[in-house]
Amino acid sequence: MKITDLRPVKSAHQFYVPIGNRNMEKKSPSEGKKYHFIGIGGVGTSALAAILMKEKAIVSGSDMESSVLTNRLSSGGVAIKIGHAAANLPADLDGVVISAAVRDDNPELLEARRRKIMVYKYAQMLGLVMDRYKGVAISGTHGKSTTTGWLVYVLKKLGIEPNFVVGADISQFDASSGIGSSDIFIAEACEYDRSFLNFHPAVGIILNIEPDHLDYYSGIDEIVEAFGAFANGIRPDGVLIAGGEDANIAKLIPAIQGRQILTFGLKDSFDYSARQIKYFPDRTEFTCFNRQREIGSTSIKLLGEHNVKNALAVLAAAEAMGVDGAQVLKVLGGFEGMDRRIMKKAEINGITVYDDYAHHPTEIKASLKAMRQMYDGRKIFCVFQPHQYSRTRFLLRDFADSFKLADMTIVPDIYFVRDTEKSKNEVNSQMLVDQIIKKGSNAMFIDSLERICEYLKTNVKSGNILMTMGAGNVWKVADEYIQWLRKNS
Repeated sequence: MKITDLRPVKSAHQFYVPIGNRNMEKKSPSEGKKYHFIGIGGVGTSALAAILMKEKAIVSGSDMESSVLTNRLSSGGVAIKIGHAAANLPADLDGVVISAAVRDDNPELLEARRRKIMVYKYAQMLGLVMDRYKGVAISGTHGKSTTTGWLVYVLKKLGIEPNFVVGADISQFDASSGIGSSDIFIAEACEYDRSFLNFHPAVGIILNIEPDHLDYYSGIDEIVEAFGAFANGIRPDGVLIAGGEDANIAKLIPAIQGRQILTFGLKDSFDYSARQIKYFPDRTEFTCFNRQREIGSTSIKLLGEHNVKNALAVLAAAEAMGVDGAQVLKVLGGFEGMDRRIMKKAEINGITVYDDYAHHPTEIKASLKAMRQMYDGRKIFCVFQPHQYSRTRFLLRDFADSFKLADMTIVPDIYFVRDTEKSKNEVNSQMLVDQIIKKGSNAMFIDSLERICEYLKTNVKSGNILMTMGAGNVWKVADEYIQWLRKNS
């Protein structure tokens, strides 16, 4: 599909960002530059490293352990060291890129500062790269990776090759980044550390705003303020696509200056809406409208009401870039999702195993609701690994209320990330289990992933569903249990 340039059109409900063809022979500012990544094995940092490599930069890096992502980069020519040491830094460097997890006392960071090498946070470098393109940045407390990957999928299926960086692998492409021939750069934009303020896209999306990262933000007011700053960082002639049903988004919209705003949601009053929604165990069907203009009907494989809204955000973004909405709906339903997003791993001996990244109360509720859409009446075992002591403490009551649709919730120790010793002393997994039980649901604490696997071997029966859930390493439970099922099938 060939997209021609369109002149920007501002009206009550439409705004087109012209799409052009990028001359890929033009020399990139990154060509020949040497960058070293500290924490190169992260999903985002590894994707950015791959982008810079494809722009002919010379990339090296380090991480605490090897992984699929580091191995992928190594096979592409990146020199990666396991472990952190000052000697890991090459002699000649133009810059050092650090992930959000890198501490100030990291020996490589200290060496970079001693040598007065320019240090970039991951989001800073990503923002500098995006500035060379017509950027699309997808933000929100939930759904960022899915919506970003979905938009990438749709454009590629329509013959438009975007450049992209996503926070998880797009399952059908087995990649979280890519270089394309178009002038578009699509990126997931995270609010932690206000990193998304480094982005100045032509199209900015805010899916939803809820309390999270409360180890960094003082509360919801400060979070809303940060999202408002992100919206006002959209290019002056750009467009904001916003979740119309979100009360916190509604708070910031009056403060948006000079950007076109398009809303989406399930109500007819929004710029983009879904009507005649029908939920089935294996799909969701609905008709899409731009105000009173019927765009067409579609059927998507991703389940749950939240994915209907994500689909509307994809549609709105594509139309904002001048892509025909009816064509979008023809390919929208082919998207099969992201790595670790309600991901079916195996079905053995009548037992179905899923893995999911959900680590916030709203995400947990949405995932379990989608599972009930597929498997109503079947027993669901949920192994939930809390992610961060601070998040667990701040949202304890919300977490406790999230597991009503699971028949049994098993909770291991909290996954440690960025937490202080004070945070570790203020909450634990048994406290969460106690609260879940108080809410009338079944739950139990089992301290280690290994012992959880032993419990599952004895208690999960044919016809049951197992879902591992969390942003840490809980996926290992699913993998180990699947191996045991295969050996005993």
